[in-house]
Amino acid sequence: MFAFLDPLRDLTIIAVLFRFIYAFICGTALGFERSYKNKPAGFRTHILVCTAACTATLTGLYMYLDMGMPADISRIGGQVITGMSFLGAGTIFVTNRNTVKGLTTAAGLWTAAIAGVAIGSGFYEGALVTVILVLIAQTYFSEVRNRITYHPAFRIAVSYYTRKNLDAIIRSLKDRNLSITNLQITSNSEAAPPIYSALISIRQRGTLDRKKLLEEINRSEGIISAEEF
Repeated sequence: MFAFLDPLRDLTIIAVLFRFIYAFICGTALGFERSYKNKPAGFRTHILVCTAACTATLTGLYMYLDMGMPADISRIGGQVITGMSFLGAGTIFVTNRNTVKGLTTAAGLWTAAIAGVAIGSGFYEGALVTVILVLIAQTYFSEVRNRITYHPAFRIAVSYYTRKNLDAIIRSLKDRNLSITNLQITSNSEAAPPIYSALISIRQRGTLDRKKLLEEINRSEGIISAEEF
């Protein structure tokens, strides 16, 4: 560890002020990138989380060291990290295309809380390394992610007469190297003969002409209709 920071690891007025300023700076650094990308939690939220986590950790240290109370100095910091799960969950949502958004922002808030706990406990080096690595991941790795080819999942609704007809469609999809992630089947027993409907969630692993796929399914034996849902 850096020896020149040792005087700032005690609970002196200067050390406490340094920790608050340090937490403020770290929260600003973590949140600025989120604000720049217009994400749900910006730099103000990250500042509040990081500074509050620092305060909570300092409170535990103060209760144990200065007040002499029988307190577990690690419990408050642990509760802060656990409580951040509820705040982070508020930034996660699912779009109408069944894609999850907000996971990176939630993880960033959780990281800001951990950095605040580290600062409050005097582990300045750990907080610094954490903030630097997170900023690198959020700033530069996003470009790498954008270059990765990603094929979102899609769903098709198929109406058919017998289980044999559906099995043939499923085999056809697998032969095309398509992955079936979910399958929901309903039936209309009042019809004669009975008509079944299947909602198939598909994830493609390469290029795919969906229109051509639906045309081929519609021409299959026993298939009443097939369309993208």
